[in-house]
Amino acid sequence: MRVAVTGGKGGVGKSTVAYNLGAVTDAVVVDGDLGMADLPGGTGPDLHDVLAGRADPVEAVREGGPVDLLPCGRSLAGARAADVRGLVDAVRAVERAYGDVVVDCPAGLAADAGMPLLAADRTVLVALPDAFALPDALRTRALARELDAGLAQVVLNRTGTNPPRAAVERALGAPVTTVPESDGLARATAAGQPVTATMPDSAAAESFHALAAAITPPRRGARRTRTGR
Repeated sequence: MRVAVTGGKGGVGKSTVAYNLGAVTDAVVVDGDLGMADLPGGTGPDLHDVLAGRADPVEAVREGGPVDLLPCGRSLAGARAADVRGLVDAVRAVERAYGDVVVDCPAGLAADAGMPLLAADRTVLVALPDAFALPDALRTRALARELDAGLAQVVLNRTGTNPPRAAVERALGAPVTTVPESDGLARATAAGQPVTATMPDSAAAESFHALAAAITPPRRGARRTRTGR
């Protein structure tokens, strides 16, 4: 399974959704936002190095943290050296080695947003419960369809009471999972932790488990690792 977590614009919480979805599904999360990486970094080779031909994608995966992660660099020079056309092969190499992959996509509809969708076999579209955001979401859905990364689920993020779930399902033609506004989720994100670990009984954690159940096919065996595949 290769899931692209995308959205029509920035600031909707794509990275938070991708990180927590990776935790629930035991997937490797790939930070595919080459220009504005938002997931935990660290030391060692990253996606910039992989796409510049300086590192192997499987060797660049960081194991042992809350979520296995292929991070992206944060330097402008690294972004310029990276050839986004190599992202599809990198994601598929990680899938072969580890199993499921979740790709955190950049916002918008430029080429660097399209490549993660091209690498995916399904898409999760993140939006805020705001009618003004729907046109951006519709354009992103159209791009996902064009690239054969069908829309599997919509996530309405930071919802309050009575989110417009039915209206969004009608507009986007996909089932909706709601993630409630949560100080605990915000604190977990700031600490680089999945909320499913810090607050496993919270409504936010339950939402990510529901999202995973909605998009994950039946598992056929134990997950592989770099050292035990």
